[in-house]
Amino acid sequence: MSRKREGRAIVLGGSMAGLFSARALSETFANVTVVDRDELTGPNELRRGLPQGHHLHGLLARGQQITEEYFPGITEQMRAAGAQTGDVADDVRWIINGKRLAKVDSGLIALTSSRPFLERHVRDRVLALPEVSFLERATVQSLVTTADRREVNGVVVRRADGTEETLHADLVVDATGRGSRTSVWLQEFGYEAVQEEKHKIGLGYTTRYYRVPDEAFEGNISINTVASAGVPRGAICQKIDGDRAIVTAYGILGDHPPTDPEGFIGFIKSLAAPDIHEVLTVSEPIDDPVAYKFPTNLRRHYQRMTDFPAGLLVIGDAVCSFNPSYAQGMTVSALGSLVLRRHLADTHRPDPLRYFEDLARDAVDGCWEMAVGADLSFPEVEGERTPEVQEAHAFIAQVQEAATRDAAVARAYSRVIGLVDSPAVLHDSPIEAAIAGAQR
Repeated sequence: MSRKREGRAIVLGGSMAGLFSARALSETFANVTVVDRDELTGPNELRRGLPQGHHLHGLLARGQQITEEYFPGITEQMRAAGAQTGDVADDVRWIINGKRLAKVDSGLIALTSSRPFLERHVRDRVLALPEVSFLERATVQSLVTTADRREVNGVVVRRADGTEETLHADLVVDATGRGSRTSVWLQEFGYEAVQEEKHKIGLGYTTRYYRVPDEAFEGNISINTVASAGVPRGAICQKIDGDRAIVTAYGILGDHPPTDPEGFIGFIKSLAAPDIHEVLTVSEPIDDPVAYKFPTNLRRHYQRMTDFPAGLLVIGDAVCSFNPSYAQGMTVSALGSLVLRRHLADTHRPDPLRYFEDLARDAVDGCWEMAVGADLSFPEVEGERTPEVQEAHAFIAQVQEAATRDAAVARAYSRVIGLVDSPAVLHDSPIEAAIAGAQR
């Protein structure tokens, strides 16, 4: 028998991390309020609070699985509404180091759509939950705590009309993203500073939308030309909702795609493979290129804190913000919500230190190591390249080369980068043998 829902939880932020959190909280709390400064449910899908919403986003395979688990049938619902679906390794053309990975049935679903489309469908399913309500166009002013600052029991919000209101809650979950103020509030309350780790990558990306003849994709739903040390520029051309294609090109350390149409096409033409450029020569642009910059990876190590107030948790980009070219962010938020869900099975007020330890181990650590390690494969990126890092780079290069020739390696690699399987599977004896064989 399921436990009786009772009490109130507040989620700060209505983006994907907040929506996944609200879904997890709805299994425990009778009332879940999502607070956001934007008008989430209005007609303007490109929200002010999501400045990168115009650009390409994607759920990795594990993120798609979690979304489907939370909202049964949503994948088919989105496909019927215009999203594209296919196999992660069979219907997506992966080009790494200028070479195509072998096509193979991975058993994993790739779902491609615009970010507003995806967010709207997930949000609608969250809003359909009887326990969940949204407080829109409201800014969080401060946390409400006990006099000794040992417990958080609500928030003060300012509505659009300027009035302030105190919302009491048994649990507050901060899903406000990279700009989260929790670390600042904690210091104001007398807690230790949260250790932050940053890695400068100077990523810039530019996006343009097109009408693309279906045959130009040659049966694929996405073409991913991945940046590598040899050519540190990449791009993704993807079928999405609205009978459109989205093209997002990216480069690091200031080598950013131009926003003028000729410069944008020239950047695409300079990639390690001609595939996307060939598609665009037969396509019609439907808007102008738009740019966005992402200066650094950022991680807040809440799991290292020795004290933390009860009644407050943090999730998503508010904990860790990754290089977006690896598309890990939304999936890590989904993984984090599973950690939250697990801790809520025991109590309405999880122990924050235990929660952060599990969040690090089960949702963040592996992805952070993968992202930072991949960034360090570019010689220009600053950072220590220990013997272990260099060994990992050499091994991944072997895996990628083998994946262009061997279907089993391509399948295993696709499941690892989709966050479905641990990187340890690449060291299974049959896969290692296939990797070694491909080097001959």
